Amino acid sequence: MSPRPLDICAMTTVRNDALFLPKWIAHYGAAFGHKNLLVILDGHDQDLPAGSGPVNLIRLPHRPRPRVPAMRRRARVMSAIARGMFHYFDRVIATDVDEFIVVDPRLGVDLRSYLSQRMGGGAAISALGLDVGQHLREEGPLDPARPFLEQRSYAHVSARYTKPAIATRPLTWGSGMHRVKGRNFRIDPNLFLFHFGMVDYARATGKTADPDRLTTGWEGHLARREALFGIITNSTPRDGDTYFPIARRRQSWLRPIYAWNKPGMIPGDPVIRIPARFCGLV
Repeated sequence: MSPRPLDICAMTTVRNDALFLPKWIAHYGAAFGHKNLLVILDGHDQDLPAGSGPVNLIRLPHRPRPRVPAMRRRARVMSAIARGMFHYFDRVIATDVDEFIVVDPRLGVDLRSYLSQRMGGGAAISALGLDVGQHLREEGPLDPARPFLEQRSYAHVSARYTKPAIATRPLTWGSGMHRVKGRNFRIDPNLFLFHFGMVDYARATGKTADPDRLTTGWEGHLARREALFGIITNSTPRDGDTYFPIARRRQSWLRPIYAWNKPGMIPGDPVIRIPARFCGLV
């Protein structure tokens, strides 16, 4: 007898974004239903994109803080809201608006069905983090109307995006949603978190001129993220399917003592070629 399909809520926060939010709503709306999505708008000057459907919406006052305190505040708010959502849902997923969790297409199941079959195993589930960037010699500017993974073929395998984003019970996320306080993490063998913040060079580098970000200390953080373009463009990519199990083992077992509940960083900035079966997603 197959398990009952779970009721799953996906939530995110967003400000001044026109590229990712429509994709985020379409992706998670197709997976769980638009009525199971929660979008938290940072500022009363923000609006949902046209055609978003019946998503749930919270507007918060825009009160800028320096980057680190702002990230901590956001994690506390997301954790508190998620705890409330467990009165209505079986699972709660919290991601940044440029993060998309997908189940390996070779399984032939959708994300809701897969998570409904995956019972037990701790307070949170992590998907292997893939930081997708534009290869500046091989790939052209992004066309937002087309799927991202139809236009991008390379990703940095990054522990920063192997986030415990899928909560199976009430919990407290740490800053940036990179860890769960007082809990272990487990990387699922069939889930991937694609981060698209650096999916297009022109759009990504433009963020460093955002006055809101400059006044709150994001300039250095964004500059470090922009280094991804050089990493991908100058790399010798590995075969994704060969490297995925290696990455999961290393991130699971080579953790720093001072951060045992976060995946271990992999030295050498490994870049993989995204397997062809993912082409056309997101």
